[in-house]
Amino acid sequence: MEYYMGNKRKKKLQTQVGKYLKGPLYFIGFWIMINVITYAIDVRAGAVMSLATFVYIILMLSIAIKYNSNVTKRLIDFGSAYSLVQRQMIKEMDVPYGLIDENGKILWTNNQFDTLFEKSVLNKNIMNIFEGIKPEYLVFDDEKPNHVKLSYKDKLFAVTLTKFELKNDFEDSALNLLEENSGQLISIYLRDETLISKLEKETKEERLVTANIYIDNYDEVVQSVENTRRTLLVALIDRKINVYFSQYDGIVRKLENDKYFVVFKTKYISKMQTNKFAILDEVKTVNIGNSLPVTISIGIGMGGNSLVQNYDLSTTAIDMALGRGGDQAVLKDGSKVYYYGGKTKSVEKNTKVKSRVKATAFRDLIETKDNLYIMGHHIGDNDSFGAAIGLYRVGKTIGKKTHIVLGDVSGSVVPLVDEFKNSDLYDEDMFITGPEAVSEMTKNDALIIVDCNRASYTEYPELVRRAQCIIVFDHHRQTTDCIDNAQLSYVELSSSSTCEMVVEIIQYINETVKLTKLDAEALYGGIMVDTNNFINRTGVRTFEAAAYLKKNGADIARVRRMFRDELSDYKAKALAIQNTEIFMDEYALSVCNPQGVSSPTIVGAQAANELLNVKNVKASFVCTPYNDQVYISARSIDKVNVQVIMEQFGGGGHMNLAGAQVRNKTTGEVIVMLKKIIEKMIEEGEF
Repeated sequence: MEYYMGNKRKKKLQTQVGKYLKGPLYFIGFWIMINVITYAIDVRAGAVMSLATFVYIILMLSIAIKYNSNVTKRLIDFGSAYSLVQRQMIKEMDVPYGLIDENGKILWTNNQFDTLFEKSVLNKNIMNIFEGIKPEYLVFDDEKPNHVKLSYKDKLFAVTLTKFELKNDFEDSALNLLEENSGQLISIYLRDETLISKLEKETKEERLVTANIYIDNYDEVVQSVENTRRTLLVALIDRKINVYFSQYDGIVRKLENDKYFVVFKTKYISKMQTNKFAILDEVKTVNIGNSLPVTISIGIGMGGNSLVQNYDLSTTAIDMALGRGGDQAVLKDGSKVYYYGGKTKSVEKNTKVKSRVKATAFRDLIETKDNLYIMGHHIGDNDSFGAAIGLYRVGKTIGKKTHIVLGDVSGSVVPLVDEFKNSDLYDEDMFITGPEAVSEMTKNDALIIVDCNRASYTEYPELVRRAQCIIVFDHHRQTTDCIDNAQLSYVELSSSSTCEMVVEIIQYINETVKLTKLDAEALYGGIMVDTNNFINRTGVRTFEAAAYLKKNGADIARVRRMFRDELSDYKAKALAIQNTEIFMDEYALSVCNPQGVSSPTIVGAQAANELLNVKNVKASFVCTPYNDQVYISARSIDKVNVQVIMEQFGGGGHMNLAGAQVRNKTTGEVIVMLKKIIEKMIEEGEF
């Protein structure tokens, strides 16, 4: 067969070469025709042309007779020898190479391919040998090859699959194979990238990672111990941090009393993640008489192209850790963010220095703007509405045209909105819609966002994208998708509500802000609702803010009457409590029926609050289906961080008060998801 195929190839090549060598003979007829034409024009010229034609014919015939057979033979011999050499090279080259059919059956392999498997794999299916090769890799929509990486015997290979073209030195063999298999042939070759992968991994692991460490409550902890023991307390904290990072070959440098800078290698990150940054709990064991446990925040940056980029990432990470309440580590790996810790409640700050600084910065910023637009979150509650009213009064006091962007609000806010609309003390355009704000807003206007730090949760997200100047006031933990381009951001986790923060801002504005009775009641209502009638998350500053509002005319009894429940709401809340399931003896799970309820999400939140009064219940979760979504209200007393649980649903909030909105799920499916998350977090020791 090989002899036959070789002769066939030689004959084909001989024919092609022969045609090429006989080409000049075909021009003899052309010369004769030109000679005849020349004779017709001029006899002398024709005679000269005849002589030239005769010489050309003799010369071409001599070359054809003498060299034709010799040249053809040499070309065929060279081509055959070259083909054999090329075949031998492919057969013996160091790269595993083979041919398979469209079903994955191995039809031909070179020596290296056989050596890789230590035996012949002819007629076996490539997909059985390499599980990483799927049927879709054997289909080609165009001429581009398919690439896949897979491992075999502790080695990593880059596999390339290409349509096998017949225009090569395997032409006859390929034709024979095609006749036998009646299908498309595919070439496969493997590149061993084990060493490259190992070197890449080692290089990545040797890259330096930067970290910023802040002591969250340094001033409070130091003040809680005697003067003579403060130095010892700080030394013990320093030792804990240095010992922890020294086991990872880290370099720790103290920048300030409560700030550290750390550098270590990437390869140690996985170990830190495994022990969930144990330093967070270790520093809490430092106790020489201090009444408060020491908590720290860690911001780690990695995945950048340089050490400078990693430092920038660590700076962003520490800001996120502090914005989420501290006592946690935030790892920012490029665009990915990972959270660890965050189990401790935010400590109330007794000092109002931050409020005064933010108030001054706020006043200076809005002084340069033409108009102010204030917007809360979607389905505004009493806290977002009250905060908006307070900042509205600040804007009007400074002399700025101010609007509140309002859409759907909860049922408890509706009576307040109506009172403002019917009062002659307020502008007719005090409340506007989102589309109206977008059409009116100019480059020199400011957008103030209250009780929310995520653009997607605001009343009208398009307004956030359009605004050139954004100011944020919020008391919720920041998430990965928080608004990060704000000119001024005041996020205070220790505040009971945004209204409390706004009341403090009002007191530090240079101009004397005179609240109306209705303004004070709106702000007081926001504090009252968010603290569940001053039961949850209250501190000294909360009561100071309430006292200030009382001085400005807030009628506490009237506010209380305003927030009384409708009978239908009360029944819905009672039914949700009645149908509560106690999961694992400590977690209350229930569903609130929204039918006939004016504000289903508010009723669901109230039910979650009530369930905390049940003995042995650590956390409560109430799911409310509303507007094609399931709203989750999560509450806890002190041991369970419901904010971390809600983050897994795309929500957020506080350690003891959080929520989320889930699309394309039923309440039953959400309850099942909650159970799985709780079980997983218990197994991992989160709480």
